[in-house]
Amino acid sequence: MSKTTSIFARVELEVKEQAEMVLNKLGIPMSNAINIFLRQVVLQNGLPFEVKITRNRPFAIGDLTPEKFNNEIEKGFDDLEAGKVVSADKVADRIKREYGHEL
Repeated sequence: MSKTTSIFARVELEVKEQAEMVLNKLGIPMSNAINIFLRQVVLQNGLPFEVKITRNRPFAIGDLTPEKFNNEIEKGFDDLEAGKVVSADKVADRIKREYGHEL
């Protein structure tokens, strides 16, 4: 058996919990997933996925100034008055599909 070592990393609690839920469904322990990731870093000679900032990212309230937040709220009211509406189910489906996040 090969020698092993420990890695200690600080991660956001919510991200860890969400990852554990996915990994549990796959039957993969967290340590194995990290090992798979590190092996892929070695094989790919870099990160095993594209790293980029998406253009069409949903707003996070913490990223907005109060003025920008109010502007976005006003845009929403304008869309509502203009009849530009989408059901909550369609919004939830799109968020899940495009961002991999369930509401």
